[in-house]
Amino acid sequence: MDITEVRVKLMDEPGERLKAFCSITFNQCFVVRDLKIIEGTSGPFVAMPSRKLTSHCPQCGTKNHLRASFCNQCGTRLADDRAPKDEEGRAKLYADIAHPINSYCREMIQEQVLKAYHLELDRALEPGYVSHYDDFYGEYSPTPDQSSRIDQPHSKPASHRPQSPLPQRPDQGPHTPPASLPKRSLPRPQNDDFGAGIF
Repeated sequence: MDITEVRVKLMDEPGERLKAFCSITFNQCFVVRDLKIIEGTSGPFVAMPSRKLTSHCPQCGTKNHLRASFCNQCGTRLADDRAPKDEEGRAKLYADIAHPINSYCREMIQEQVLKAYHLELDRALEPGYVSHYDDFYGEYSPTPDQSSRIDQPHSKPASHRPQSPLPQRPDQGPHTPPASLPKRSLPRPQNDDFGAGIF
């Protein structure tokens, strides 16, 4: 398995440890987004995409982030020691969504991502620089003369496009009833005092 593309989105926030977001593409067909490049004590490193860990409120059962002191739904005071601990006794507030399971894969990802990060820093100094991180990831249909990048979106063939179940006039959208249907009229109340007790 090879990393065939890395896209980097630099963060322009001086003093912050988060330096960039990035996405990686494996074998031109599988994308993992929202990896983070973080400035550590010994240089930048790559953090895997993650989600916040939550716990349920003992009163109402609503999920709350582990850093929350009170329930977002009912306001109940939450215990401070709800977070699980790692091997070093630190609270685990996030869990990886996708991550390598061996050191070889982790080092390969880190090497490729940091290389792309430094290239992106150089590109950012050029006039007219634009990040390609948020570009559309289209379907990839490899041909012998195509490059390994998937920057360009590829439209589906006409035979695979969904067809409208009913023909429509130009002035009639999918949720507009046809003009030929008769309008329904509601019966008017016979009592002149109808609605008098509302106010």
